[in-house]
Formats: sequence, C-alpha cells, structure tokens
Amino acid sequence: MIFKNRRGTGIWAALASATFLGFAPIFGKQAIIFGFSPLSTVALRTSFAAILLLFFVLIFNRKFLFIYPAGLIGCALAGLINGLGSLLYYSSLGRLNAGIGQLLYSLYPLFLAGWLILDRQSISRITYIRIGLSLIGVVLLTNTGQGGIDWIGVLLMLGAALMYALHIPINQRVLIDVPAPTVTLYTLLSMSAVVIPAYLLFDRNIPSEGISWTPIIGLTFVTLFSRLTLFLGVKYIGGMQTALLGLCELIIAVGGSSIWLHEILTVSQWYGAVFLGFGLLLIGYEKNNPDKKRNTGKYLGWLHPPNMTGKYPWQPHD
Repeated sequence: MIFKNRRGTGIWAALASATFLGFAPIFGKQAIIFGFSPLSTVALRTSFAAILLLFFVLIFNRKFLFIYPAGLIGCALAGLINGLGSLLYYSSLGRLNAGIGQLLYSLYPLFLAGWLILDRQSISRITYIRIGLSLIGVVLLTNTGQGGIDWIGVLLMLGAALMYALHIPINQRVLIDVPAPTVTLYTLLSMSAVVIPAYLLFDRNIPSEGISWTPIIGLTFVTLFSRLTLFLGVKYIGGMQTALLGLCELIIAVGGSSIWLHEILTVSQWYGAVFLGFGLLLIGYEKNNPDKKRNTGKYLGWLHPPNMTGKYPWQPHD
C-alpha cells in the first residue's frame, strides 16, 4: 500500500518518532547505571533538547517562534503534564528494567482512547480492534516468567503513561493551526520549567567527575527528534493513530535492551511482538482525518480560536 501527501508524511513521522522513543529507555537506563540520578537524567535531557531546538529556531527559522495565546497556553499545559509524566517515567526507570518499563509505558494508547472519548472525539472500529490486539501483545510481552516486580515502579510507569496520553490530545488541538516545530519548542520549554525545579528541589545530585555523558547526549537528541516527529504525526494523522503506530517503539526498546542491557526476551514476548506488528499493519485501513474534527471536542475545544484566518503569522507554514 502506498501512502501519499499529508497522511503518508504523518505515518512516516509517527514511525520515526517511535524509532527515536524506542531508544529513550535504553539511554535513560544507561545514564542511571553510569551514575546519573533519575531526576538529573530527565532534567538534563529535557533542558538540553529545549536549548538545542531554541538555538536552531533563533538562527535558522525565527518564524517558528510565533504562536497565538491560546496555543501557547495549550503548549504550556501539555508541557506541564508531560514534564510531570517524565519525572514519573525516569523515577520508575530507576527501579525497573528498561524493557519492562517500556512494556508498561506502551499502554498509553489505551489511556489516550479514554481521553479522546471524554473530549467527544470519535474512535473507529478498526482503532478498537487495534487497541485490542495491542493490549494482547502487551500482556504477552509483560509475561517474563520472573517474579519480584517492583509495584512502586509499575505504578510510577503507569502514571507516566497516563500523563503522556493526556498531553497528546492537548497538543493535537494546538497543531491544527500551529506548525510542529513551534509546538515542540514551547512544549519542551514548558517541560523544562517543570523538571529543572523538581531536580533542584528534590535531588541536586551532581554527576561525579569522569562519568560518561554519552547516554545523556544520546537521550537529548532522541528527545528532540522524537518530539518533532511525534507532533508532525499528530498534526497529519491524529493523536490516536500516532500513538498506535508509536507502539513499535516497544519492539525497539525490548530488542535494544536485550542487546545493550542484556535483558532476555522470552518466547511469549516474541508472540506479543507479532500481535503488536499486526495491529500496526491495520493502519492502512484507517480513514480518519483530524482536520475534520476541528470543533467537535468538548473539554479541549477552547484551544482552537473560532475566528482565525490565514492572514495571521501563527497559521500553519510547515
């Protein structure tokens, strides 16, 4: 099947985002193993990514700085929620293996479906089928055959998934009229405003001299590029489809953790990967168009100003 134009761009962007996100738990776990605390890890990677993107926007394309007030508030709200979720994610990663953590985190499309229903956005039957297949895959993938699960870590990761799912429909509203780089920039800056104070208040762990910064550098670029491609995917194919395509990050994370972190995959986990892969293939039968749902939301409708025209500088230009 050949994908064209905006839909094809959205699908490839979502897959690229999943690829980058698949390496996040690997780099994050490596950073923690090397001696960075969970809070310092999330503070460093988020602030570095925000600064790097701000630098490129200021130097090469300043038009991406423009955003309307409601959109800025939406990005700030999404950044606040995602920042809190990141704190939960890396705190959990300090207690769980990278593969297990990402398995639990991959439940976020289920939470996202709930948020979209609350916002009165339609969910197709194919989407429900794909959610079911994905859930079966996750159950199989989490069947490691080992005991001693850290339930605090599990709850922290589920909380992170819930937060991540909530920030997607918020940014989807903003992305109707704002280019993806702009949304990425202001969301990352808002995330930094959450995670840096949390690090300074509750941690203040200073990395020891001689510690390797390679995982932090890798995590920085993964964070930046994953957010850019994530929001581009959300803009063109919607938050639900981007989230479901993003489940392939689970395969990358589990496979990568088995190679670099020596975490073993069981037979049932490979069956789970097959279910996830089949659910991903069903993307070709989805016919959603997020642009047609501009004014249908209930709780998030305030993020879309009703009387905007193309003459304003904050209109789409990507």
